[in-house]
Amino acid sequence: MGITIKDKAAIEKMRVAGRLTAQTLEMIAPHVKAGVSTEQLDQICHDYIVNDLQAIPAPLNYKGFPKSICTSVNNQICHGIPGPKKLKDGDIINVDISVIKDGYHGDSSITFFVGEPSVLAKRLVDATRECLYVGIAQVKPGASIKDIGKAIQEHVKQYNYSIVREYCGHGIGEGFHEEPQILHYESNEQADVILKPGMCFTIEPMINAGKRFVKHLPDNWTVVTKDRSLSAQWEHTLLVTDDGVDILTLREKEIPPENL
Repeated sequence: MGITIKDKAAIEKMRVAGRLTAQTLEMIAPHVKAGVSTEQLDQICHDYIVNDLQAIPAPLNYKGFPKSICTSVNNQICHGIPGPKKLKDGDIINVDISVIKDGYHGDSSITFFVGEPSVLAKRLVDATRECLYVGIAQVKPGASIKDIGKAIQEHVKQYNYSIVREYCGHGIGEGFHEEPQILHYESNEQADVILKPGMCFTIEPMINAGKRFVKHLPDNWTVVTKDRSLSAQWEHTLLVTDDGVDILTLREKEIPPENL
């Protein structure tokens, strides 16, 4: 399937799905604290999405995924399955929320601090959020998808971190994962994919404090750093507009980083 250009009706539905996704992240934020298990976070989000938002948690039963959100702690990169293990002070946790409303998807994630982070953890999480916004800054009609990955790769060099290459951003709409793929590093494969108004996709860089290499846990979902280093991720769903970009999953009190 090729890249879909959303019409006005589809864009409005994307805006609604994006707003509900952002609201879910805002709702769960106060619950992310030491002593809470990731399956408790999952249950709170599930109940909120289904009962309060009258929407569908997209990950639940997606290709067999057993929960309604993804929770990836410390050296877990992505697709962590919520479970009984409780968060402890100093952890970092990526909470990845995907909501379906009226047949359209929103997708966004935050890496939260549990209590007081270490200097290393804070630096990694902040740098990863910067990478997200450096990528978003490239989005406008006429730009190449390659520009996004190139900008993120250039930005991360100053930190001596590594970019996970096995997972990427993606087109989104009626499908959870559509074309195009959005790589977070420079690749000539995407040099000829030009951004046009009406395109919707995610940018979601996964940045490791150590080397970029990954491995899967036996659950066949959870991806971790091979060297056990910390990993962080931030994600937004975006719409290419006539003159730039709209962040469809922007949270109410979210302020983009300055000087990027």
